Amino acid sequence: MSAVTEGRGLAELAALLADGTRAAICLALLDGRAWTAGELARRAGVAPSTASDHLTRLVRGGLLVEERQGRHRYLRLAGPTVAQLIESLAGHAPAPPAPTGSLRATTAGAALAYARTCYDHLAGRLGVLMYDALLADGRLDRASGLTLTPDGWAWAAGLGVPVQVLRSGRRPVVRDCLDWTERRAHLAGGLGAALCRRFTELGWITRGTGRVVRVTPAGRSALAETLAVAEHTLAPTPAPQPTGGRA
Repeated sequence: MSAVTEGRGLAELAALLADGTRAAICLALLDGRAWTAGELARRAGVAPSTASDHLTRLVRGGLLVEERQGRHRYLRLAGPTVAQLIESLAGHAPAPPAPTGSLRATTAGAALAYARTCYDHLAGRLGVLMYDALLADGRLDRASGLTLTPDGWAWAAGLGVPVQVLRSGRRPVVRDCLDWTERRAHLAGGLGAALCRRFTELGWITRGTGRVVRVTPAGRSALAETLAVAEHTLAPTPAPQPTGGRA
């Protein structure tokens, strides 16, 4: 394939995300769930007919896949590699402006920055903290590319993670993913997804609104012990005070 052909393909992909509405739709779908076209239209702040055109382009471009159930059209990201692309691009975008508006909006923004899903793994400050803790304890190693060490495999198995499934899966066991809010790496790959599922099964984390993840009271102490970090480091960051609008 010539460089010209490759460049054309890259330009076409970039054009798909060069529109604010389509970018907003992709960011919404980072919660890993399937949304209806109407829900995505409301999230993007556009008319359903307008959203439909954008969704068709995203499906044709391979970023989204659709499923139909009766008269409903459900859409989701095409897979974890697409999610990583979206999150990484968001991490390279200019930093968001200081919070403005209502207290509810700033609180929601703080919750999203603290802990959220990036498709099927943990992101935000909690995700970065976990990544750093696993590196510090020698469970991850990046001396020659990110790998899960023997101690890391034993740790994951001890948590009840199905390590044989990870070993035999087609998905990379560990990958780093540039975090949109922290501007540093969090843990993706098969292990990142498996840990998110396992922490949920154990009741250490719960899903909130949209992509938001909440750490339960029992989960905070359990995660602190599991990750060998001080419990106070897992406390959510207080929401910044809004600079304008009504509280």
